[in-house]
Amino acid sequence: MTDTESIGRTESTGRPGTPAGTANIGVVGMAVMGSNLARNLAGREGNTVAVYNRSPERTRTLVQEHPEAGFLASESIDDFVASMARPRTAIIMVQAGRGTDAVIEHLAERFEPGDIIVDGGNANFHDTIRREHDLREQGLNFVGAGISGGEDGALHGPSIMPGGSAEAWETLGPILKSIAAVAEGEPCVTHVGTDGAGHFVKMVHNGIEYADMQLIAESYDLLRRVGGHDVDELVQIFERWNEGDLESYLIEITGEVLEQRDADTGKPLVDVIRDEAGSKGTGVWTVQNAVGLGIPVSGIGEAVFARAVSSKPPQRAAVQQSVKSRPEIAQVPDTFADDVRAALYASKVVAYAQGFDLIIAGAKEYGWDIDLGNLAKIWRGGCIIRAQFLNRIVEAYAKNPELESLLVDPYFANAVAEGETAWRRIVGIAAASGIPAPGFSSALSYYDALASDRLPAALIQGQRDFFGAHTYQRIDKDGTFHTLWSDDDRREVDQDSSTR
Repeated sequence: MTDTESIGRTESTGRPGTPAGTANIGVVGMAVMGSNLARNLAGREGNTVAVYNRSPERTRTLVQEHPEAGFLASESIDDFVASMARPRTAIIMVQAGRGTDAVIEHLAERFEPGDIIVDGGNANFHDTIRREHDLREQGLNFVGAGISGGEDGALHGPSIMPGGSAEAWETLGPILKSIAAVAEGEPCVTHVGTDGAGHFVKMVHNGIEYADMQLIAESYDLLRRVGGHDVDELVQIFERWNEGDLESYLIEITGEVLEQRDADTGKPLVDVIRDEAGSKGTGVWTVQNAVGLGIPVSGIGEAVFARAVSSKPPQRAAVQQSVKSRPEIAQVPDTFADDVRAALYASKVVAYAQGFDLIIAGAKEYGWDIDLGNLAKIWRGGCIIRAQFLNRIVEAYAKNPELESLLVDPYFANAVAEGETAWRRIVGIAAASGIPAPGFSSALSYYDALASDRLPAALIQGQRDFFGAHTYQRIDKDGTFHTLWSDDDRREVDQDSSTR
């Protein structure tokens, strides 16, 4: 018998006198995210919320601390299912992986055709595709919904990225709109696409978040170590940046983090935090899937790798002991802070361009009809990457839904061109000073690759044909060719007409 099944049937412990079968939405999992989401739902007019947790103590605590929510609380999975009106709609907020599969299994055994199971965790979209397929065969609707905004967003209004069927969205849409963040008068939720589309887009969102955070960290590092700014000055710089076109949640909290002092030492808190950053998987998944789809997301990749390097203190210490000397910090112009800002903005454009390229490729590969402009809209509020910048992306796709790249849009093309000289100065100064800036430099390399009229890939194709007969194409003839490299006459063979 499972832990879930061993919990005895009890009376609902929430709203007194409320009959079973009246909740229009249920939440499974009463950890912080789940309980905050349940409170958000309960606080919106028209929602009656059923709640359930494998360990009943958490459910009891939530009900006792928030009687105003009027929760229909159950201590058995059977009572939880019975407390919901049809079509039953339950949002799972438990740890991704086996825990999610276990809850899905218990609900699927009890749900009826037309009922809806929503996974609101950070699931791998491949798992979501599998789960949606399996449950669809049972007549159940399964929705993978990316939810961004952390604990505060779950309580006060997140950005929500649901996938699943149109049938499920018809029931679920009004509920999610009632709790989503609102930006520019619009709820930050849209039906992203079928099966795993929601979790795929949430994965890419998190990948962009990695890149954004890395670029801000590099800006901080350069301003402090090369520019010589103390922490108090950096707080003022980031506050100024947050008043212009870099205005964003991440820039805002950067200033707040830098402003914080450690209670024990009086030092800036950032100076007593270990310089080791980990990851929870979504950034890695973004890079892995981008490689599989043939989409360069170098900004996201470098952000993931930078965290990996930071998390290897023994290796870092060994290299530091073996290095005899380091470059002197370069002299910088008075405009250095403005140059860093320009490099940050240009690199940010590249990171978002790469992320949206990946979404386009994923939609094509998995048959999703994803509206890129709507995505940018729902990221304007509630989520971690919310920013003024996203309005520009909304405008870009409104003008041209078939953009080849965000870098082609006139606004972004001009923004990058205006900051290009400063961007190059910053990358050069970082390299000369021995300060790692992989986000800035990889973004510039990507931009230069797209802007170059010829790349060294021709040589690589020649090498591949030499050692593996992989063939190549020419710029002056149609067809596919192979050179007989080891023959005395070294002839080129037209593969389209050869039977070699």
